[in-house]
Amino acid sequence: MKKLAIMGAMEEEITPLLEYFTNITKIEFAKNVYYEARLGNLDVVIAYSKIGKVFSTLTATTMIEKFGCDTLLFSGVAGGINPKLQIGDLIVASKLTQHDLDITAFGHPYGFVPGGDIFVNTDEKLREVALEVAQENDIKLIDGIIATGDQFVADQKRKDFIYDTFKADALEMEGSSVAVVCDALDIPCLILRAISDTADMDAGFDFDKFLETSAKESADFIIKIIHKLK
Repeated sequence: MKKLAIMGAMEEEITPLLEYFTNITKIEFAKNVYYEARLGNLDVVIAYSKIGKVFSTLTATTMIEKFGCDTLLFSGVAGGINPKLQIGDLIVASKLTQHDLDITAFGHPYGFVPGGDIFVNTDEKLREVALEVAQENDIKLIDGIIATGDQFVADQKRKDFIYDTFKADALEMEGSSVAVVCDALDIPCLILRAISDTADMDAGFDFDKFLETSAKESADFIIKIIHKLK
């Protein structure tokens, strides 16, 4: 690893990360801001993409192609749909899917497009490091499936559909698109999410309340992973 990309979707998701760095250089590019910094002898680029698959695809590609990052870590929050998940729990994605990708009218399963697949995997070695960090720090970490879509899902019927169709543990709006970019460009990636709301509550009511603390949980864990990788 020569240059590390750290992504979030929202400013609140990278703010706790930036607090770990000094001598930060801001670079504006493609209607976004990228923060170049160092952690020891490691070059790091940090950015939040804005919400959704399109913006996260643009940002991930930029960090790899323009800034030359060769490893990507995503830190953020997600809604839990696995009933075992509670607010503040951490989940690392073993694989991801696009729950709103639907060409079933042509006989294909949900989440599938020709030339692609229903699921995209993340880097196994990075997941192993994350699980080691969790064990060493006595932190609960689930290795599971994350479903991505361009919608904030508050409807219980929709949550049940995604859980039943993809066996997904958590929902968010960027992870799968980032993983697709990294898979296509052969860049190891890790998608880490802290649970900010769960299936048994009103997601819209609780999201703002738990965003700040859940984002910090995810960011703190990402920093522990980086120290382990170094």
